[in-house]
Amino acid sequence: MASNNIHAFSDQNFETEVLKADKPVLVDFTATWCGPCKALAPVVEKLADELAGKVKVGKVDIDASPDVSARYGVRSVPTVMVFKGGQRVAQHVGMTNRDTLVKLIASEG
Repeated sequence: MASNNIHAFSDQNFETEVLKADKPVLVDFTATWCGPCKALAPVVEKLADELAGKVKVGKVDIDASPDVSARYGVRSVPTVMVFKGGQRVAQHVGMTNRDTLVKLIASEG
């Protein structure tokens, strides 16, 4: 992860880091073998830097954290979700761009 503003979320820390966060959280469900995930990574990292302090941004490796991936029905990667107040308020499946991610963060559910 190139950005210091990217958090590593997992089965072990998802509840405290994402569901109990005091600000919106953008979660990028990804996999090391996924080409589109690798293409999306720089977009997510740049957004994390731009929104540092306002939005928490992180990644979940679906292979390393199968429980949280299954709980939220992640069937293909990349899948990006936004959580606010412990609730999933927005989701996008597949490759996307910065503008779509910003709209997801702005959504209220």
